[in-house]
Amino acid sequence: MPLTKQTAFDMSKTLVIGATGKIGKILIRLLAQNTIPTKALVRDRQKCDFPSSVEIVEGDLESGIETTMEDCSTVIFTAGSGAKTGFDKTLLVDLWGARQAIEAAKISRIQHFIMISSRGAGDPDPGPERIKPYLVAKHFADKYLAESGLNYTILRPGRLTDDIGNKRIRTDRPEDPNKQFISREDTAHTILHCLKNNTVVGKTYELFEGSDSIEDLIV
Repeated sequence: MPLTKQTAFDMSKTLVIGATGKIGKILIRLLAQNTIPTKALVRDRQKCDFPSSVEIVEGDLESGIETTMEDCSTVIFTAGSGAKTGFDKTLLVDLWGARQAIEAAKISRIQHFIMISSRGAGDPDPGPERIKPYLVAKHFADKYLAESGLNYTILRPGRLTDDIGNKRIRTDRPEDPNKQFISREDTAHTILHCLKNNTVVGKTYELFEGSDSIEDLIV
């Protein structure tokens, strides 16, 4: 049943899909600092260096992850095929992997599914031709989630940077493409805010570096 604004989230475990990615690593640290029970989905636990409070589970988006969501109330999907892979991996991870995760979340009755998408996923046609397959994959993953019946939040960050975050953002897209960026750290802080606030359910936000606080804009 969808959450209402009066319904509190069940703060049992949060599963992070894409935990070893650049956003995922920052997010795992923030979740541990906030004492939020966390499970990190990884392909190889030997390559992880997470806080001891984080439970590590091995799994592969391409082969099914249903059992990894046991005892979880929230799923954060921040997985991506990466810029160095081909469009085959874009299809298998960013689209089919997301679909697999959404279906598993439905079976597990996940209360809140937070999807990290991309600027331009709402309308891929005007986007750069070189990344159009990626934007199309994200578009249909977002659409599948929105129509899944799950409580969801979709975040569409601009071009991601490794700058130190200041927790100041904007959600309206700058006209200048050169200003359509946001740090991975501020993206992770926005995810953490969404995790704690049920008013964001059913909403989609674009994210860019700005001058307003996350708490003021992501409501």
